[in-house]
Amino acid sequence: MQITIIGAGPGDPDLITVKGLKKLKEADVVLYADSLVSEALIEQANSEAEIIKTAGMHLEEMVQVMVERLKEGKRVVRVHTGDPAVYGAIMEQISILNKQEVSIEIIPGVSSVFASAAALGAELTIPDLTQTVILTRAEGRTPVPEAEKLSDLAKHNCTVALFLSATLTKKIVKEFLTAGWSKDTPVGVVYKATWPDQKIVRSTLEHLDEDMRVNGIRKQAMILAGWALDKNIHDKEFKSKLYDKEFTHGFRKGVKP
Repeated sequence: MQITIIGAGPGDPDLITVKGLKKLKEADVVLYADSLVSEALIEQANSEAEIIKTAGMHLEEMVQVMVERLKEGKRVVRVHTGDPAVYGAIMEQISILNKQEVSIEIIPGVSSVFASAAALGAELTIPDLTQTVILTRAEGRTPVPEAEKLSDLAKHNCTVALFLSATLTKKIVKEFLTAGWSKDTPVGVVYKATWPDQKIVRSTLEHLDEDMRVNGIRKQAMILAGWALDKNIHDKEFKSKLYDKEFTHGFRKGVKP
């Protein structure tokens, strides 16, 4: 028995992978997180497929349905928002499925962090500025490991992407300032990236909490912080070696000055 876990992408139904869409259309049973995954995408499933919404189901209930349908010989897919590897809560599902001798196929999807960067027109890794991106979240009801406190991670002074943190902006600002970040550090916030009601807010650490309050953003938002989010970054001289005319590689000879 095998179940396929599909990353649906951030919201726009066109941002699912070709392979993911193929599996969705072939499935006899589709379980999906209806609070997050686009209905327009699920409508592309086989018209005869059983469609099961899982937002109101607990873990054991959801896995039981998967296993029952698989034992009936049906092709089952589980559709997750974004990419399942990041805050997808798939390991707890896989752990139970493994005990039922169910194998797992995972099809990656476009993460909201990259959809948000695209919406902002941002490159998160800028030569001579930052070459590292940290994907994390602020500590709320669910704790984070002691060694991964935001104030410690921020000391790397790289680009930081914050998932699941829209209600914790006061804490976020405090942690970044504790790490030594400037109050005028650029921050980009994207609410419901790639959805029809997407909203973009450009701010700074100093004004982040107020700007999000004014715009009514308290859920489903990606927060990107760091100087790579500077709206004037295109006016500055940060260039990679990749396209430097003097830089050689296997496909191009350098041009001598």
